[in-house]
Amino acid sequence: MLEIRAKLKIPRTAYKLEVRGTLRLPFEARQRSRLKTRLASGEEVGLMLPRGDILRGGDLVTASDGRVIEVVAEPEKLLHIESKELAKIAYHLGNRHVPVQVGEKFLRIAEDHVLEEMVRKLGANVSHVEAAFEPEAGAYAGGHHQHDEMGHGGKIHDHHEHDHDHDHDHAHDHGHDHDHEHCDHPHHQHHRK
Repeated sequence: MLEIRAKLKIPRTAYKLEVRGTLRLPFEARQRSRLKTRLASGEEVGLMLPRGDILRGGDLVTASDGRVIEVVAEPEKLLHIESKELAKIAYHLGNRHVPVQVGEKFLRIAEDHVLEEMVRKLGANVSHVEAAFEPEAGAYAGGHHQHDEMGHGGKIHDHHEHDHDHDHDHAHDHGHDHDHEHCDHPHHQHHRK
């Protein structure tokens, strides 16, 4: 399987580069550091990027066979929000850690009926569009650190996957008495026997 481990940091005009592949991904996939997917040609690839690297439409990545591949932001179903109160709406969306694309006199977020109802109640005009989604970096910048602070990597709601373990606060019975808060060993080691 072809591996993609690095994003080119140089401007595309710095060298004459021959692009030899296209990777079309929605935002959810472009913010993941580990992912099995396919190039537009159908060839299977594995993303193995440094944690926190976000792929944008137009980025160039290098494959394990030396090819340069272009990332294309796949069109997604979005809410296009217009209002005279955009700052107020942006505040409420940001308060919910929702990735937001900021444009000239508009905001865009992934389709979500609850958020759509909220912004309509705030007086916004909302339309449904299908377009590339390129939210502001602030919604998810910081990679792993932000995940620890906010409980998710800036992803919408809880529809995300991780390639690491973390503790959960939940009730469960193991047939013996102990207090989770006073265990002197990590949660995930204790319960994996």
